[in-house]
Amino acid sequence: QVQLVESGGGLVQAGGSLRLSCAASGTIFGINDMEWYRQAPGKQRELVASITIGGSINCADSVKGRFTISRDNGKNTVYLQMNSLKPEDTAVYYCSAEVYTVTGRHNYWGQGTQVTVSS
Repeated sequence: QVQLVESGGGLVQAGGSLRLSCAASGTIFGINDMEWYRQAPGKQRELVASITIGGSINCADSVKGRFTISRDNGKNTVYLQMNSLKPEDTAVYYCSAEVYTVTGRHNYWGQGTQVTVSS
């Protein structure tokens, strides 16, 4: 059984910063891509940023220059540093990871963490 647990969400004023973490636990043989998504009320879930096991990064245009994704492979953890936050960044943020387990390769999701940016 693999679990992804996010932390670091909260309420922040516009212009502020937050750092999200997502730790994977369980019987893990390896983790390929790790990603952050977000879903605002009434909107579809969207990809915010992704990072491969080799460190290649993709970011949504809406967060480029403000958000940074990183990972610690030794800790099976992915981070999202969010700076210069805007009210439109308000959403539930989810992490996702492609994990190799004893039964093969599976995609897992965290439970989500709320980020609220006040104007």
